[in-house]
Amino acid sequence: MTGPHPFHTFMGEAIALARRGRWRAAPNPTVGAVLVRDGQVMARGYHTACGMPHAEVECLRDATANGVDPAGCTLVVTLEPCNHHGKTPPCSQAVLAAGIRHVVVGMADPNPVAQGGAEFLRQHGVRVDVGVREQDCRDLVADFVTWKLTDQPYVILKLASTLDGRIATRAGHSQWISCAASRRRVHGIRAGAGHAGGAVLVGGTTLFADNPLLTARCCDFSDAFPAAPQGDCSRVDGADAPRRQPLAVAVTSRMDEVAARAGELALLQQRASDTIFWTTEHAATSLAADTVRATGARVWGLPVTSDTTGTSDTAGARLDLRAGLARLRAEAGCLYVLCEGGGQLGLALLEAGLVHEFELHLAPKVLGDNAARPLFDGRAPLRMDDALGLRVAATAPSGEDIIVTLRPGDCF
Repeated sequence: MTGPHPFHTFMGEAIALARRGRWRAAPNPTVGAVLVRDGQVMARGYHTACGMPHAEVECLRDATANGVDPAGCTLVVTLEPCNHHGKTPPCSQAVLAAGIRHVVVGMADPNPVAQGGAEFLRQHGVRVDVGVREQDCRDLVADFVTWKLTDQPYVILKLASTLDGRIATRAGHSQWISCAASRRRVHGIRAGAGHAGGAVLVGGTTLFADNPLLTARCCDFSDAFPAAPQGDCSRVDGADAPRRQPLAVAVTSRMDEVAARAGELALLQQRASDTIFWTTEHAATSLAADTVRATGARVWGLPVTSDTTGTSDTAGARLDLRAGLARLRAEAGCLYVLCEGGGQLGLALLEAGLVHEFELHLAPKVLGDNAARPLFDGRAPLRMDDALGLRVAATAPSGEDIIVTLRPGDCF
């Protein structure tokens, strides 16, 4: 077939619907579906939350509510209908029972427990097209695939830079590079990660220079929860469940400095029980670490590594970030980790292949100072072939800024 699939545009609508379920669907995949007849969308649905009906069933319910007969429609869905009994019955059977004769699928289900819906439908005479806007649909479920195939949380790296690639002036001043709309967006991501049981990760330089709280504060959470009442800080949607704050994780071997500044660090003064420090195994056994633990915070000693799976701060220790992330998921149940810097920590994560999604906020500003702090620093490649390669997955305006979403070139 030359040119886009006839249902290419409608798959785009299903993708947009699927994004509305992010955070609440975890640890399930985000999925969207539409019913199409005569070039018009007749019904819509998406997976609204873990344990709730899947996108196909929601779409069929929407059709019933609007008096639409699904039998005369084509179902367009971002992920292959499931074919197993989990918390909900198989969607493949629901689709067949509805009389639908044509199904357009974005990607096959990567979960061996649930896959097989496309073949089941074909065996019962339903035409099934698979692979429409496949990469976009794969990006939708990159988090789900990470949870299924690895012991790691899904890592989102967020950094803001000027057009000349600077994240702070030579004096370390960085407030504010990005505009108000972009900062609200970040709080929305924090809110979503917190709701899903995630964490915000920063390096020691950011901790000591910015003294951040790393909470999702009152703002418009529409980026994280599109159906949420705007400006409501007590809940993530119309339900009664309160919004959970993300855990705060700081990476530093300078536990003496953390202990000395315990009385002024916002994390220890305002949310110590939600705070975890990653440090060296030696520093984790020190009196300074015990002082920090006395505030209610946790101190985890990580192995030191000599390869690119670690990061170092001014004390020179290269901590094993992969081990820290695995422990964060295993012991704290974190499905998402939002890394907000700095550039050294972000580079270490990228080099180690631990970043699944990189959101770069580009501000229309130029410092023009070679001594200003660069977006990334610490590598010394002599050939362009040695550069770290990324794939541009999306671009979008955000107030005065441009947000570039990048993913690893070999992202699933």
